[in-house]
Amino acid sequence: MPAKPPETFGLDRLQTPIGVALLVTDADGVLRALDWEDFAPRMKELLRLQVGAVVLRGARAPQELRAALSGYFKGDLDRLTAIRWRVAGTPFQQKVWKALPRIPAGTTMSYGALAAKLKSPNAMRAVGHANGSNPISVVIPCHRLIGANGSLIKYGGGLERKRWLLQHEGVDIGS
Repeated sequence: MPAKPPETFGLDRLQTPIGVALLVTDADGVLRALDWEDFAPRMKELLRLQVGAVVLRGARAPQELRAALSGYFKGDLDRLTAIRWRVAGTPFQQKVWKALPRIPAGTTMSYGALAAKLKSPNAMRAVGHANGSNPISVVIPCHRLIGANGSLIKYGGGLERKRWLLQHEGVDIGS
């Protein structure tokens, strides 16, 4: 059977207070990935795992997407809900990714609490794995998941970005 031809996505860059965000959109203008310029190899690997071979071509993301992200970074936290996104993952990953935007800005949740909410109370590690495989940073707010003891634990874009995002959303993360 012949190999599936690579999918072509547009790649744009958006300056944010925490670095340059890479925005990957499909032919419909739907967000497929958002990661940080210094984590470009990770973003490309997550895309490959989701959709197979990908070609990224320089293309401006839709203005509505850019405006929503800029608005979020300027303090209008609800702007993220206007962004259309599409992911391809396992059924469990999809379940986790759809649950993450339901955690309101300004709040956090532990991996265990999300697992319980998904009616899989013993799936904390699976939630962690799905969270770490999230290809759309910020919009699918994986930064809102924290350790059971309140620690920040991991973030694909680095803990300083996670700390900034949570503080930006009004979370008191202590010292």
